[in-house]
Amino acid sequence: MGRRHPGEVAVQRRAGVRAGDHGSSRARPEIPEVAAGFLRGQDMLVAGAADDAGRLWAGLLTGPAGFADPVDDRTIVVGALPAPPDPLHGLFETERDLGLLAIEPATRRRMRVNGVAVRAGSSLVVRTEQVYSNCPKYIQTREPTASPGAAPALAGRGTTLTDRLRTWIATADTFFVATGVEGLGTDASHRGGNPGFVRVTGPASLTFPDYVGNGMFMTLGNLELNPAAGLLFLDWEHGETLHLTGRAEVSWDPGGVPGAQRLVHFTLTEYVHATGVAAAGWTPPGYHRFNPPAG
Repeated sequence: MGRRHPGEVAVQRRAGVRAGDHGSSRARPEIPEVAAGFLRGQDMLVAGAADDAGRLWAGLLTGPAGFADPVDDRTIVVGALPAPPDPLHGLFETERDLGLLAIEPATRRRMRVNGVAVRAGSSLVVRTEQVYSNCPKYIQTREPTASPGAAPALAGRGTTLTDRLRTWIATADTFFVATGVEGLGTDASHRGGNPGFVRVTGPASLTFPDYVGNGMFMTLGNLELNPAAGLLFLDWEHGETLHLTGRAEVSWDPGGVPGAQRLVHFTLTEYVHATGVAAAGWTPPGYHRFNPPAG
């Protein structure tokens, strides 16, 4: 077990969590066999890392089932690298912190791996520091009906969101968030809710609720110490990805938003819109029964 994360401790205290040693320090570095089996069955991983300017980005790694191979209890060899125009492309020529999220929407299973990673040939070698599973809450069920087709390509980038991108975000039921603190690691996490749970509040800003979770506050704990954040939205129908980097601030006033314990206000620094990254075509979502009404 590692030392307690001071950001998590601060957020837990403010939220009234009194569970003692409850947070990322409880996560062990070893990969349990059940987790290794789950990883080998995945064809998609969400990855989070900071670039050389300290900006956090979330991206996507894809491959056939088995492309993520735990070769021992502390090492995962991922047979894929972030491809351009993914903002994570080229970052792992030298070792850096990495957060991975393996999520299987069809079964609502997910697990997170935090550690360090470096490129080795055409693979990414991950040395684990924290391995843990999460509950299925707020995950929408869906299954791919196709595999990624065309090679990834840049569809756009900028500092203010276009009308199409604002509509995409405002109707999303899922996104992923990368956060991190130097010396404490990087984390990739899932956020879900009914369509409309993310509100676009301006051409370069959005707000999303923080619902009841497991009380570990790993994302908010990182934001307590470092406001840098990266968000990833998937267009499940067309296989497109929208990568946002910017800064996030937590408001402890839920503002009357149904189910919200807190709100997170995100201000955009830059976005990258890519095509051909994810599978184009998924079954219609089955919304989680615990999703609060969007509003």
